[in-house]
Amino acid sequence: MTQSMRAPLLFAFVAALFLLEATTDVWIFSGSWNTALGILNMALVSAVMALGVNLQWGFAGLFNVGVMGFVALGGLATVLVAMPPSPGAWAAGGVQILLGLVVGAASILAAILAWTRLPKGRVRVLIMLTILVAGFFLYRWVFDAGVAAVEDINPAVTGNLGGLNPCGDYRACGWITIVAWPVGGLLAAGAAWIIGKTALGLRSDYLAIATLGIAEIVIAVLKNEDWLSRGVKNVIGLPRPVPYEVDLQNDPGFVERAAGLGLDPTMASTLYVKFGYAVLFTLVLIVILWLAQKALSSPWGRMMRAIRDNETAAEAMGKDVKARHLQIFILGSAVCGVAGAMMTTLDGQLTPGTYQPLRFTFLVWVMMIVGGSGNNYGAVLGGFLVWWLWVQVEPLGAWLAELVTGGMAEDNAFRVRIMDAVAHMRLFTMGVVMLLMLRFAPRGLLPER
Repeated sequence: MTQSMRAPLLFAFVAALFLLEATTDVWIFSGSWNTALGILNMALVSAVMALGVNLQWGFAGLFNVGVMGFVALGGLATVLVAMPPSPGAWAAGGVQILLGLVVGAASILAAILAWTRLPKGRVRVLIMLTILVAGFFLYRWVFDAGVAAVEDINPAVTGNLGGLNPCGDYRACGWITIVAWPVGGLLAAGAAWIIGKTALGLRSDYLAIATLGIAEIVIAVLKNEDWLSRGVKNVIGLPRPVPYEVDLQNDPGFVERAAGLGLDPTMASTLYVKFGYAVLFTLVLIVILWLAQKALSSPWGRMMRAIRDNETAAEAMGKDVKARHLQIFILGSAVCGVAGAMMTTLDGQLTPGTYQPLRFTFLVWVMMIVGGSGNNYGAVLGGFLVWWLWVQVEPLGAWLAELVTGGMAEDNAFRVRIMDAVAHMRLFTMGVVMLLMLRFAPRGLLPER
């Protein structure tokens, strides 16, 4: 099969899987458009994440396993932009929190200036340590008082600063949630700049450890700083860029159109909402894919791949390798941040406890490896295919377990053990898929050209 024919056939195969999921209940398929659209929406978000990782690894060879942290920052941006301000929170301690953050940043900046401008010696070290210690205590004194004041305001419902949604009925301004998507990218890009300035000089394996550790720090902050994201109490009721099902069900015109299609209003409204998300996510994916393809075929893209293949030769030709690595690291992280904001919008809530390394790091890397590292279309294909497999592995495992143990009694110990293990088939299957790909098709289904 030629390279030009492989991509259309593979994408057609994936499309057939989704169509079978929607139209037939044979074998492991549900025959439900509702289920198919649900899988499709998360597959679209996963494809965007895979594109972000492909920018970093496929273009530049940067081994980033901190995807989870950038996705979480995108989700946080949705709360900060789309939710309304919590009543009384800013007056109680919001300004004090901001002042504390300014004091902390000023202390770090003053210590840096002291280190760079004073002559070497003990005096420089003592002055820098004095600035840092005094700044830390001053920062905690100002910051902690503001946090306590904010978190004491109706903690069962809010207990946080809230967001920037200006509407009285904040759910009526669902469009502002779309604004949060690029903001999520900017927030992730800012974090990537800080991380990149400190960690990109490390060797690839140390870079992986550093990015994983920093991602865990980001998640720890989201889980524990209630004033920012309500921590593990979660932020629910995020506004939507698509209509609410109940509003559609109360619309006589919509009910009439649903009846004309032979659908009850509840199912019709659910399909309408999920289809609306699918359209929005597809537009975002197309834009990012188009930009990534333009970048790949540009002189900048060729330079990045030259740096990836041989850093020493690229430096000898006058290329600033560290600056280019920082640039691509920021771009890839920004794409992951956009995906994180999209996913939080789809969920309708921010739940920091669900940001697990398996789902947001390992799984995305499997998508890129299966699709093809260095190929943008391969990353998209891997996002669709691996997410579909991730969802369908459990019913497939149940089918296999039933096939193997079908002749046994219901209380047979072996049968019970096998049926209980079905829920864990996903972890096993993803590992097997990655090992098979690395062994028989290490360049992926759509190799880099």
